[in-house]
Amino acid sequence: MGLAAAADCGHDTGIGFVMMTGLHGETQLELPGELKPGLAGTAEIVVGTRDTAPHVGSGKIGVLATPIMVNLMEAAALAAVERFMPPGFQTVGTHLDVKHFAATPVGLKVSVRAELVKVEGRVLTFRIEASDEREKIGEGVHERLIINVERFDVRMQKKLGRA
Repeated sequence: MGLAAAADCGHDTGIGFVMMTGLHGETQLELPGELKPGLAGTAEIVVGTRDTAPHVGSGKIGVLATPIMVNLMEAAALAAVERFMPPGFQTVGTHLDVKHFAATPVGLKVSVRAELVKVEGRVLTFRIEASDEREKIGEGVHERLIINVERFDVRMQKKLGRA
């Protein structure tokens, strides 16, 4: 892996990750072997009135809102990989390409499954499918980026003018 080639020192975190110190002293991350295509996660809800398009402002018809389906898709992807993140690292959503092609009325259960299909550096790519109790309702591709939470927080404080 490219990170190991650029590193001069590393130590085991005890949970399958190796933290690497780069040539300029920056902390880098070598991904664990378990973080590979085939991992899957799920998320589900029973559609309630708070999950409908009129309630979230995305339409006038009282069926599952697309933003709620998208939220479930991100949650399923997170569930697939979250357990592999070492302390101080998380994933954030960076890209979604989603189709929502069938409506789901209040009262039906919606289930989403996300499967990790590619790991490229810190970018994780998922194939996602959503179904209600009757049919497939949506599908898409989602990307998440592995981030160092401390560095991310520093950037957000700078953005707010507090650092």
